Amino acid sequence: MRRVRKPINQINVVPYIDVMLVLLVIFMVTAPLIAPGEIELPSVGSKLTVPAQPLKVRLEGKTITLTDDATKSGPRRVTQEQLVASVLGAQAVRDQPVVIEADKNARYQDVLDVLDVLQRNGVKKVGLLARPTS
Repeated sequence: MRRVRKPINQINVVPYIDVMLVLLVIFMVTAPLIAPGEIELPSVGSKLTVPAQPLKVRLEGKTITLTDDATKSGPRRVTQEQLVASVLGAQAVRDQPVVIEADKNARYQDVLDVLDVLQRNGVKKVGLLARPTS
């Protein structure tokens, strides 16, 4: 007579416990070796620096005007060479950004030419000024 085997409806968890203990030991050994990251938070009493007023370069057709609100100088007509010299001189004194503003009738190529001249001569923080439509 042959004996019929009953299927076992239990899971052998011993191998899973062994794997879990090995992983636990690995994490316990490696956790002290990992250097925690440091976050430098600003202090409450720290004084905020006021951002510098940008130099405004305005293009109207082929005419370039430069306005410096920080020194309260009105708009003055400049050539591209004078523009580069003035901007580099202002940025040497204080870290001042430059924004390029053009009217609707200005050619896009003229705007790119001024932007290219400024960037090729090492002027930092150059951007384009855009106004939202009302």
